[in-house]
Amino acid sequence: MESPLTPTDAPPPSLYAPREPVFPRRVKGYFRTLKWWIMGVTLGIYYITPWLRWDRGPNLPDQAVLIDLSGRRFFFFMIEIWPHEFYFVAGLLIMAGLGLFLFTSALGRVWCGYACPQTVWTDLFILVERWVEGDRNARLRLHRQAWNGEKARKRLMKWAVWLLIAMATGGAWVFYFADAPTLLRGLVTGEAHPVAWAFIAGLTATTFVFGGFMREQICIYACPWPRIQAAMMDEDTITVAYRDWRGEPRGKLQKGAIAPADAHGDCIDCMACVNVCPTGIDIRDGQQLACITCALCIDACDDTMAKIGKPRGLIDYLALTDEVAERAGTAVKPVWKHILRPRTILYTVLWGGVGLGLVAALFLRSDIGLHVTPVRNPTFVTLSDGAIRNTYDLRLLNKHGGAREFAISLTSDAGLALTLEGQAAQTVTVPGNATTMQRIYVVAPAGSRAAGTDRTDLRLWVADLGNTDRIHSDTIFNGKDD
Repeated sequence: MESPLTPTDAPPPSLYAPREPVFPRRVKGYFRTLKWWIMGVTLGIYYITPWLRWDRGPNLPDQAVLIDLSGRRFFFFMIEIWPHEFYFVAGLLIMAGLGLFLFTSALGRVWCGYACPQTVWTDLFILVERWVEGDRNARLRLHRQAWNGEKARKRLMKWAVWLLIAMATGGAWVFYFADAPTLLRGLVTGEAHPVAWAFIAGLTATTFVFGGFMREQICIYACPWPRIQAAMMDEDTITVAYRDWRGEPRGKLQKGAIAPADAHGDCIDCMACVNVCPTGIDIRDGQQLACITCALCIDACDDTMAKIGKPRGLIDYLALTDEVAERAGTAVKPVWKHILRPRTILYTVLWGGVGLGLVAALFLRSDIGLHVTPVRNPTFVTLSDGAIRNTYDLRLLNKHGGAREFAISLTSDAGLALTLEGQAAQTVTVPGNATTMQRIYVVAPAGSRAAGTDRTDLRLWVADLGNTDRIHSDTIFNGKDD
């Protein structure tokens, strides 16, 4: 007798299931309309922003939003960020992260469902697909039928429109890194830099593939946020859920009936919620990693409930605490109590604190900059009269539009003297919106305390002679330690 542990000739089951394409059905309702509006606004901002103009005066770009890599600056309307001010960018990234935590803890994956670029462009691609191939059933039939003239024509037409959208996406992105009208002329005439073409090609390819072919796979497998969101949510988080205590047990409508029999719940198992889901899940199975909280299943279910004469809300935005209260027949918390709770208040305070800090730093920053680099080879030089000299390289930054004259001085308790290389006076003219390198020499007289001390504190000052701006940088004077 063959042992039950003996392997048979049957192939082992596969650990990986082939992907089943998702073809969402068209749906109308409040949340679908909201998503259309958000798509229009976000795409409008993305495509229009590089073409907005902002007058900054002579010798400066007039593009409102520009990442000027060659000039090492970032322009955002009246704000100008220099490389040494990268902490502003870091602060904005921190605010974005805290904002994501805040919205997720309050409303679940609302970012994923409404404003994520993957969601926005996937919605747009599905709209094109529905326009070319028809609604869900027609697309399913086309997917399953063998290749013929009709299928080839519709697929090529759909892919051509997708490609145009993807090219517009990649093209709009590069306009943020160069003057948009100039770059457009270069692209039309073929004179644009190869780097611009490379970026457009890369973004076109990724948009075409991610929005057209990978869709829900990006949300389920590639995006890390579904795996992080659980730490941001708790029992008071409002998210899309199915009221199984009202809908179960499911039952089909009898022919001629208006509502399901009393022995059944409100759910008539019409599969409308599944058919409209962009990730192809069944929300009635509970919260799942693949749910992006887009609420299209709410619109679909509400439409069905209206048709069979049942109240809306079988699928709705609710929290786990609402489930407990509704099952017990007690009053549920108002929405504001779900949103205003310690976790969300903490995120809001942190988010607001970082924002206020950035605003304060923006208005308190100086229009001149100073960076001091001591020359270490050699650390000091002994002059013929026994004096000790240190050398420093100063990087002077002028953020003004025109040239400014800077006065350089020092303060120290050790009687140090300052001279500028190549300058008769202790002033330097720095061009507008530019950085100038200036070498200076600091000398300690022979026999002075600084000359015989290993390290002496020193403060270098730079003053703008055109106004009252004045900044400093602390450094060390190295003497000859006997």
